[in-house]
Amino acid sequence: MQPKIKDVARLAGVSVTTVSRVLNGEKYVKDDLKHKVNLAIEELGYAPSHIARSLVRNKTNLIGVIVPDITSSFYATILSSIEEAASANDYNLLVCNISEDIDKEYKYLNVFQEMRVEGIIIMHEKINEEIRNLIYKMKIPVIFSSVKPMDQQFVSVIVDDYKAAYDATTYLIELGHEEIGFIGGDMRDITSGQNRYSGYRNALTSKGIRIIHEHIRFGDYKVKSGYAQMKELLRVSQRPTAVFAVSDDMAVGAMNCIRDHNLRVPEDISVIGFDGSQLTELTRPTLTSMEQPIHEMGKETMRLLLHQVETGEEPSGDLVLDHRLVARESCIPRKK
Repeated sequence: MQPKIKDVARLAGVSVTTVSRVLNGEKYVKDDLKHKVNLAIEELGYAPSHIARSLVRNKTNLIGVIVPDITSSFYATILSSIEEAASANDYNLLVCNISEDIDKEYKYLNVFQEMRVEGIIIMHEKINEEIRNLIYKMKIPVIFSSVKPMDQQFVSVIVDDYKAAYDATTYLIELGHEEIGFIGGDMRDITSGQNRYSGYRNALTSKGIRIIHEHIRFGDYKVKSGYAQMKELLRVSQRPTAVFAVSDDMAVGAMNCIRDHNLRVPEDISVIGFDGSQLTELTRPTLTSMEQPIHEMGKETMRLLLHQVETGEEPSGDLVLDHRLVARESCIPRKK
């Protein structure tokens, strides 16, 4: 039978209240009593119940996180940063991978409520009316990270995805490319879907470059998808000399496809990605990417959420972080 708190109190010769105070790290407990309690805990192998302590303190120190696809290099990196910031503030994470499934998102939000999480981070913007109403009803602080849902009442930590995509496309144009292929994301996504596509199109039109519709393909942000869409781009009559993929994972897939078709990156086709994930340094050639400050994004998300949890003060608005182009080996000027 597992030892209970009263067993610790009996062995230490103190009250249950004193043991509870030691477990909760309260300051006003004499050192000799702390020592007795800790010795008793060690001798008995007592493990305090997190749930029981939470009920007593009315504080769980739990943060719920909803991730759309934990296999993505981008989400894996930002989640690591969020965990680091949470741990530094003595909070624990409940991470739920929904695999782009709205029904799962609704289910996990209810789980978060049952577990009495103190705050929620969502990295998924396809929320329906049912989910939106549930979030309002729960009255738990929520921050969206890396995405901006249509509902302006939700606060997000993001980059300007439209401007970042515009700048990525402009970079290729400045290298002399005009036939620029585009591998986009899910157009149901405003942030990484619609905004990045608009940035690409408007960069071309602002420079007087004709949009070639057969150069435009849409995937799901994953490596396999990038490969499949690049394969389609290689079949068109006028092959692009450069390709902009809206995730580093899809850019890597595109590079693999190009090489498998006996072409070279960047000599035959330049490739630029989006995110600035760790994949950019692992590919050969290394991948030029429009970088989001992923680590900063994770830390700032947790900072804003914990401030709201601990003070009750809601953030005044979105936090928009700076993007930057990191030029590596996968892009070169167009051949004359």
